[in-house]
Amino acid sequence: MKDLIKKQIVVFGGCFNPPLNSHFSLAEQLIEEYSQIEKIIFVPVNSKYQKVDLIDNEHRYQMLNLVCNKNEHFEVSSIEMDYARQLYTIETLTELQKQYEEYEICFTMGSDNLKELETWNQAKELARNFRVYVFERDEDDMEEIIHSSEFLRENRQAFIKVENNIKSNLSSSFARRKIRSGKSIKYIAPDEVVSYIEKNKLYR
Repeated sequence: MKDLIKKQIVVFGGCFNPPLNSHFSLAEQLIEEYSQIEKIIFVPVNSKYQKVDLIDNEHRYQMLNLVCNKNEHFEVSSIEMDYARQLYTIETLTELQKQYEEYEICFTMGSDNLKELETWNQAKELARNFRVYVFERDEDDMEEIIHSSEFLRENRQAFIKVENNIKSNLSSSFARRKIRSGKSIKYIAPDEVVSYIEKNKLYR
């Protein structure tokens, strides 16, 4: 594992179906809390990813782009959308590290995913080569999760607990249900996203 370097880019992956205010507030929190982080790159999954109700790549990319264009620290990458299959996380991170050689590429996940990390493709290489910013979910304690797994204990240096974690129970599936029932998602999603959904009649 490399020593901590000054400049980092954090990869924020997800379905973003649709992107919510909570996604962007978490990203902004990383920028505010850690001076070494210069940019957050949002990486939406490919529509080939096995997920119920996942809309087309173009719509999810455009919704993210509308918001990220207004924040100098945010960017959207279509790297996973551009492939014929869904990339594994380590493939995405390795490719982005090649594109941004002057930065240390990191990524972020919730503590729920941390519990399952050992089952991910090339998990050992992932933890050995990339730092992970962890958002604790619900009542989770990152240190307890790490202590309960030999794999996580062996790779403890990879994990950074996000301090002053903003917690939200809002989810994209909740937003989709509200839209289908004819209710507003104003204040749940950015205005740009709400307008885009209405214009394109998404999630109806």
